[in-house]
Amino acid sequence: MRFQTELVSGVLIRRYKRFLADVLLPDGREVVVHCPNPGSMLGMAEAGMRVWVEPNSDPRKKLDYGWRLVEVGGATVVVDTGIANRVVGEALRAGLIEGLQGEVRAEVPYGANSRADFLVESAAGRIWVEVKSVTLSRAPGLAEFPDTKTARGAKHLGELAARVAAGDGAVLLYLVGRDDCDRMTVAGDIDPAYAAAADAARAAGVAFRVYGVEVGPQGVEFVPAPLALM
Repeated sequence: MRFQTELVSGVLIRRYKRFLADVLLPDGREVVVHCPNPGSMLGMAEAGMRVWVEPNSDPRKKLDYGWRLVEVGGATVVVDTGIANRVVGEALRAGLIEGLQGEVRAEVPYGANSRADFLVESAAGRIWVEVKSVTLSRAPGLAEFPDTKTARGAKHLGELAARVAAGDGAVLLYLVGRDDCDRMTVAGDIDPAYAAAADAARAAGVAFRVYGVEVGPQGVEFVPAPLALM
């Protein structure tokens, strides 16, 4: 996935109201940027961090910049959680993910008022795919999810388990959006309920996959070699 506009580096002044941040640009301007990440952004939103923002020329949007990347301890991390679905969607349609080849549909209704990120259909059957953007790392090389409590995430796990019970396949795909991790684990200390839901979904037959990306100011590219799930 390539960024539509060349990114501009800057320095984070502060993040506030979840979806807003102030950034100091190289020309000395302080601008308000859209922060497309509703999570806690634990360890990713400290004042003084180097960030990359994407200029926006769409008159329908209120802000002129969107926050895309941040540098954390030498690692480049994806801030925009929407990028994960775009990257995985490209990978699925290109047939890059083993066992997930077929006709790919996005945002398919299922469960209790939910939409699956993707449904992959082939002669072998149907596989429902939920994608989670992973950005947290509290130990070298180890990514973690979630970075805050997520009742919605636990709900998705239950709905994937229900699809398996109905005879379909189901995959929870974690996309690690940083370039310094080679394995991932569920952060049970942050959200014990999510960890319990993950254990129950795995026992019910939901498959768990972890993949990484190559990330930089030009774009974010899917790496098809799976990462370890601890």
